[in-house]
Amino acid sequence: MLKRNMRPAHPGAILNGMIEGLREESQQPYTITEIAEGLGVSRRMLSMIVNQKSGISPEMAVKLSEAFATNADLWMNLQKKYDLWQAEKKVNRGSVRHFLQGGAGLQPA
Repeated sequence: MLKRNMRPAHPGAILNGMIEGLREESQQPYTITEIAEGLGVSRRMLSMIVNQKSGISPEMAVKLSEAFATNADLWMNLQKKYDLWQAEKKVNRGSVRHFLQGGAGLQPA
């Protein structure tokens, strides 16, 4: 279970920071349009991610890992943690019927 008080970073926030760092380090004024073209996605899609309006798909995770020399698992884990935190805030656990009592959950194979 995640800590419920601290909101995990949205992958778009991390990506935005990487883009800003790239601009500073390279002294190149990379635009969202340029980066989107380099990733093979629309400007709108990349903008939605960077502005935290859309999540990272597995395909986007692979593209980002290739473009920014990271690991696709990094991007997917960021997305998973963010999504799970959001779900924990939305779901009313008290309204869910329990089918197993105590600690008799699923056992690993």
